[in-house]
Amino acid sequence: MASLPNLETPLESLRISTVVPATPRGEENGEYNLNNIDLLMKLHYIRSIYLFDSKAVQDLSISDLKTPMFPLLDLYSHVSGRVRLAESGRPFIKINDAGVRVAEAYCDKTLHEWLDENEFSIDGLVHDHVLGPDVAFSPLVFIKFQSFKCGGLSIGLSWAHILGDAISAFNFITKWSQTLAGQSPPKSLHKPNLTKPKFLSNYISDNPISIKKATVVDEYWLAANESYVATHTFHITSKQLQNLITSYTSKNSNTNGKTKYFEIISAMIWKYIAQIRGDFGPKIVTICTTNISKRVENEFPTNGVILRKIETNLPPQESHISELVKLIAEEKMNEDDAIGKLLEESEGKEDFIVYGAKLTFVDLEEADLYEVKLNGKKPIMANCDFRGVGDQGVVLILPGLEDDGGNNGRMITVSLLGKELDQLKYKLEREWGINNCSSRGF
Repeated sequence: MASLPNLETPLESLRISTVVPATPRGEENGEYNLNNIDLLMKLHYIRSIYLFDSKAVQDLSISDLKTPMFPLLDLYSHVSGRVRLAESGRPFIKINDAGVRVAEAYCDKTLHEWLDENEFSIDGLVHDHVLGPDVAFSPLVFIKFQSFKCGGLSIGLSWAHILGDAISAFNFITKWSQTLAGQSPPKSLHKPNLTKPKFLSNYISDNPISIKKATVVDEYWLAANESYVATHTFHITSKQLQNLITSYTSKNSNTNGKTKYFEIISAMIWKYIAQIRGDFGPKIVTICTTNISKRVENEFPTNGVILRKIETNLPPQESHISELVKLIAEEKMNEDDAIGKLLEESEGKEDFIVYGAKLTFVDLEEADLYEVKLNGKKPIMANCDFRGVGDQGVVLILPGLEDDGGNNGRMITVSLLGKELDQLKYKLEREWGINNCSSRGF
């Protein structure tokens, strides 16, 4: 089953406070209407962390860290709101200045010790946050500041996906760090023009299979899993990535040099998961992109996710990586119309799983995770995962560590059934020398 927040954990070492917009709205409470794509993502949560060494945190108090949030929430007013249900049962956000929650914690370990024990896990660095049991009183955003014995700091963001996609979440915390650095927030945010992308095929399904209806746990906005879903992050160094690319290109004479790292890594993991599942290996997967290059500066949070289905009649476990790369690059099938029809028919009252309804690959390799800065310094490590993942699993492809050349390496955060994840670790170590993340090099 999907785990719920541990409501019985003692809070002696944890302080919770609320930050509200700098300018009170008084009785001028507005409403923010959630569109169908927002509601499609209602059971998912985006969690990102940013780890800074003591030099980056020097002379910054918790008050300094919280102060920029007040003017920032003037800009992101709906982020401070709370979910309400219309008479029809359709959720919307009441803009009532209820605020975002801030958690403050202290760890008696150093950053190095934490990373040695926890690798690059997000658990513990992000507040355990889901909407419910009474969504009308549930914050949409939690920010956790955890100080370490060495003077280092982690910043953990938990962001309800109904507010916007991962890029929107990253932009929010980046804008906070810019405000902290003394930059004035913009007077307004640009509403994006969410035009439909050019279809990659003429295929239109009447029954979309990249999403599925979900069972919700009690009154929490979180779906149930049939089995335990575990999460782990792999770090592909720039050298390992080049070896993978060399292996792919040497066996693919038709390569045009335009293949993305995302496509190669996704193909490799697809093949391995298919081998692990055997006859049940996924012949259908979902590709999730966000059109990062078309996002504009100071953009209003939005769910600009693009879902595409890939289906093959060949067993992926026996296919060469180059064959799967070609499928990912050229054979993505559009289900927009079918998904839109299903959402319209549900009138915003049905619950769906997107990530993990089918094995899902999420392209975030061009995300600006390392644009969050303290005292002008980038984090020594940043990572992201999703909560509310279905049993089929999700794979996030993220930028690599800055000290490994940034875009020359990759972080891969994988959520799978526990036994499958253990086998994937073994395969990646045996085939490519890609092992568990650790604090080596910090």
